Amino acid sequence: MFETVLVPTDFSKYSQKVLECVGGLPGAKKVVLLHVIGSSKPLARVLDPKDKLNESMKKLAEQARILEAQGLFVIQRAEPMLEGDIFRRIQAVSDEERVNLVVMAARGKGFVRNILLGSVAKSTLLYGDKHLLLMRYKMLEEGEGHLEEHCSMIFSKVLCPTDFSEPSNEAINIIKGIKGIGEALLFHVVTSGESWEQIDAKMKEAAIKLSAIKAEFEKAGIKASARVAVGNPVEEIVAAAEEENVSLVAMSSHGKGWVTQLIVGSFAYEVSRSGKRPVLVLRAGKAP
Repeated sequence: MFETVLVPTDFSKYSQKVLECVGGLPGAKKVVLLHVIGSSKPLARVLDPKDKLNESMKKLAEQARILEAQGLFVIQRAEPMLEGDIFRRIQAVSDEERVNLVVMAARGKGFVRNILLGSVAKSTLLYGDKHLLLMRYKMLEEGEGHLEEHCSMIFSKVLCPTDFSEPSNEAINIIKGIKGIGEALLFHVVTSGESWEQIDAKMKEAAIKLSAIKAEFEKAGIKASARVAVGNPVEEIVAAAEEENVSLVAMSSHGKGWVTQLIVGSFAYEVSRSGKRPVLVLRAGKAP
């Protein structure tokens, strides 16, 4: 499914842990390991820029061995960039290497306790056009849990929010085709209603639609369940992910009312920013 994966690394403990999980991604064969030497680093002021490049390549080689031990073919790239956003270089490399998926830590070296999404991860999420897997680790962030659970079992129980829009349906079809999913929890949030009767009618309608999608998953050999909630979509999705102890939230980058543009929808962004679970953001029109 995701044969060529781009892994941007800043050599932080968060990006280091991402490497240990890549081999478990369905269909992963080749990894482009990328380090961008950004404009905030003193590359332009050092006497010999090659020293910084050599240092980066040495660290990349060390990280590449972690990936190669998982049976992956690794391409190492250290990219100097004296001006502009690191995200732009990530996007350019992902286009050059024709990657199917970008995998990165939700946080990096610039981690501050109250910042829930690192600046590079945020830009990649908002403006990128490749499927994106944002990894989070309880063991690193909260001092609890086990990292191994996130790696070897990341597709063991997947929360699949949907608003029944075309982009959401497209994301559901992609998820349904991913090999190795243990269980899928189909989830819809009713967000409005003039009366409780109207809300109840919308919930019943959603349950019928989810039941049809559930049947499709089961036909594909994936255990599935369905759940309907009422309230704020972001809050309900984040809450359901914790209550159901899911291993991953997989959702479309856009929903109802979306327009053809690169910027990600607000719901996908807020879930990625405030949630505590890994999030797979699937771009509309970008089947692997």
